[in-house]
Amino acid sequence: MTEAAHVPAPSATGRLYGVGLGPGDPELLTLKAHRLITSVPVVAYPVKKGAAGVAITIAGQYLSPHQIRLPLEYPVTTEETDHPGGYDGALAEFYDTTAAEIAAHLDAGRDVAVLCEGDPFFYGSYMYWHERLADRYPTEVVPGVTSVSGAAAILGRPLVQHDEVLTILPGTLPPDVLAARLRTSDSAAVIKLGRRHFADVRAAFEEAGAADRTWYVERATTPRQRVAPLAEVDAATVPYFSLVIAPSTAPGTPFATNRMPGVVVDEAYAVPAPTGELGSVDVVGLGPAGPAWLTPEAHAALAAADDLVGYGPYVARVPPRPGQRRHLTDNRVEAERARHALSLAEAGARVAVVSSGDAGVFAMASAVLEAADETKSPVPVRVVPGLSAMQAVASRAGAPLGHDFCVISLSDRLKPWDVIADRLTAAARADLAVAIYNPASKTRRHQVAEARDLFLAHRDAATPVVVGRDVGGPTESVRVVPLGELDPGIVDMRTLLIVGSSTTRTYPRPDGGVGVYTPRRYPA
Repeated sequence: MTEAAHVPAPSATGRLYGVGLGPGDPELLTLKAHRLITSVPVVAYPVKKGAAGVAITIAGQYLSPHQIRLPLEYPVTTEETDHPGGYDGALAEFYDTTAAEIAAHLDAGRDVAVLCEGDPFFYGSYMYWHERLADRYPTEVVPGVTSVSGAAAILGRPLVQHDEVLTILPGTLPPDVLAARLRTSDSAAVIKLGRRHFADVRAAFEEAGAADRTWYVERATTPRQRVAPLAEVDAATVPYFSLVIAPSTAPGTPFATNRMPGVVVDEAYAVPAPTGELGSVDVVGLGPAGPAWLTPEAHAALAAADDLVGYGPYVARVPPRPGQRRHLTDNRVEAERARHALSLAEAGARVAVVSSGDAGVFAMASAVLEAADETKSPVPVRVVPGLSAMQAVASRAGAPLGHDFCVISLSDRLKPWDVIADRLTAAARADLAVAIYNPASKTRRHQVAEARDLFLAHRDAATPVVVGRDVGGPTESVRVVPLGELDPGIVDMRTLLIVGSSTTRTYPRPDGGVGVYTPRRYPA
């Protein structure tokens, strides 16, 4: 019996650690980070050519002379490069080369800790080595305190409260993209600043109406930290390791910066003492229901307003903001509401008049503009569009408004029924699809039946009618019925009707429902 040949076991590779060091204060290292960086044989760290290196500066006091230090020197940071692949090509080559250097130690059985300021997976450089090495070596990532958390602690202001949402953005985004994101943010932090991007970032906050509550923090938690209001920062002095934060403005917080403390609900037509400056009025469409239907532009206008004016249920859809006064009125006083908004603006306030759906469709835009025209008000009035109820209902049904259509309100409060009937007849004769607003109320019950009969004089009884109720709301329902079977009893003030043209078609949906569309081509 011969003895089996001895085959030596393969040598184990080292383990790769991505270690977050926190924002700058060495005392903000986690216990785990401290244990690892003081015990591994190799400590690697990114460093700018000719610089001391932020990561090694944070961790250096904890390292021993026996540990191997492996600087990973960037070929380029923010300056130009003559690399044939440009900036991205130079960095990709750098990460490939330095990953090979790290791999050489791992192959030799030595554990390597790659140091990273903040958190390794929060815009950290470590992630680029991780994606090159993690599939070949055992790897562990140790999270660290982020720069955003450190800056909030320095400011002594909460980032978010209650149901607020925090948005974190890189300052390298185009200014218009930044502004659009900021308009829909409760709280926001923008990192990756530097001299090249700071002016654009500040302009984005100003455009989004959030500049007056935003703070600049530089080198947070280090001896060189600096804090200042956004407006007071000289762009030429801004380093890369800086950020700006628009912290929480949740109701009840003492930290919001605004013109007036508290949230005041005022059901009267009170006007504050004039400030000596002229304000403005934004007439804002809130969409049909809920924040998902609100545009970024509308969100920004609401956030920037000193005063909100509108029908009570519509104002209630806007989250309260510290320092913002809210004027709730009945639904039948459009003219008084419009004059009140202009008076507030003439006293110096930034005013948002809110409407459901689109402000220019059977809503407050025309009322405010009419009041401004009649009184020759000097106040600038801007109409901020919103998603209309007819668009919302049409989208739920398919595309019933895919060809020529018109919009008619059945409410006879501001125009006589004879005019409405004539317009319905004209639309029916012209073979237009028709979106019908305000079809019925508790006291108006006859119009739907009369409108149906007017259409039946010119339309086939099988013409599809979309009945949309509370679209976007908790009791949403959308049904499709033939014109001849339209039951006025299922229609109320929260309902919108879309009556199809002669070309409007229905189709079976995969979910078992019925869809509706109007072809873009009209028969010759």
